[in-house]
Amino acid sequence: MTLPVTAALAVAMAALLLLLAIDTVRQRLRVRAAFGTADDERLERASRAHGNLAEHAPLVVILVGLLEMSRANHMALLAIAGVFIIARVLHAIGLYMKGPENGPPWPRFVGVMLTWATIVVLCGWTFVMLLGNLAD
Repeated sequence: MTLPVTAALAVAMAALLLLLAIDTVRQRLRVRAAFGTADDERLERASRAHGNLAEHAPLVVILVGLLEMSRANHMALLAIAGVFIIARVLHAIGLYMKGPENGPPWPRFVGVMLTWATIVVLCGWTFVMLLGNLAD
């Protein structure tokens, strides 16, 4: 396979997205809501867990793919992909939890921070690789 790190990350994200989509549909059926959240907290949490992953995962998979195609270090890419997978699982778990009154549950907070850190690292790395290619 040409892009094994990208493929592994895409499979992990697709599996998590499918699990979250199934739970969102299950919650919709429970409250009989075709659209929206019907002011149901469990449906809101399921919907946001699914939607937030759908918002972040494509960008990260694309950046990892671009870096892998540019022959970036596979072990480093694998490590950052692993951090992203952990981040997204923690974020989803945290969205299903009730947090303390003054903030989000710790898994959600850690998941957000790791997601953002991953995106910053991948953007910086891609930009540096781009500048190197432009200089050639």
